[in-house]
Amino acid sequence: MNPRGTEGSQLAPRPRELAQAEPNTFDNSAEAGVRAIIAADRRFDVAQFLAGSKAAYTMILEAFWRGDKDELRQLCDEDVFAGFDSAIDARVAAGETITARVIRIEEARIVAASIEGKTSRITVRFLADIASVTRDADGNVIAGTLDDAVETRDLWTFRRDITAPDPDWLLDETDEA
Repeated sequence: MNPRGTEGSQLAPRPRELAQAEPNTFDNSAEAGVRAIIAADRRFDVAQFLAGSKAAYTMILEAFWRGDKDELRQLCDEDVFAGFDSAIDARVAAGETITARVIRIEEARIVAASIEGKTSRITVRFLADIASVTRDADGNVIAGTLDDAVETRDLWTFRRDITAPDPDWLLDETDEA
C-alpha cells in the first residue's frame, strides 16, 4: 500500500512519528502544525523532540539558577537570553542566590506547532514540580523551601531552522501557562 494513501494522492502522509508518538503528547489543535513540520523535515520525531525539550527545560532552568550566561546564550535566542541575563544581573546586584532543582516534569505536551518558510516553531506546556530557595547576601532564606516543591506551569516555544545541519532547537519564547 502507498504510505500516502491511495496511489497518486496528494494528501499528507500519516507520518510514522505521529503514529508512534505516545498518546496525549500534543493537543489536537497542534496536529496540523506537527504534520507540516514532519512533511518539511523528515528528521523530525515527536518523541525525540519532547525528550529533548524536557532536557532543555531542565538545562535552561539550572543554567539560570547558577547564573551561567554562557550556557543560556547557547540554548536561547537573543530576546529570551536578554531576559535571563537581566534577571541574573538583578539577582547578583541584590546579593541573592538561588538553590533549586526540578523534582519532576509531570507533563510536556505540544500545544502549538507551525512552520513558516524554513523556521519551525513548537510550543510545549510543561507541568513541573520545582523546589527553590532564594537567599539574601547574608545567606538568610527570603523565599521558598527545598522541602516542598511547587507546581509550575510554563509555555516554552522552541524554534529551529529546518535547513540547518544543527539539530538543536533554541528557546524562542517563555510564558506562564
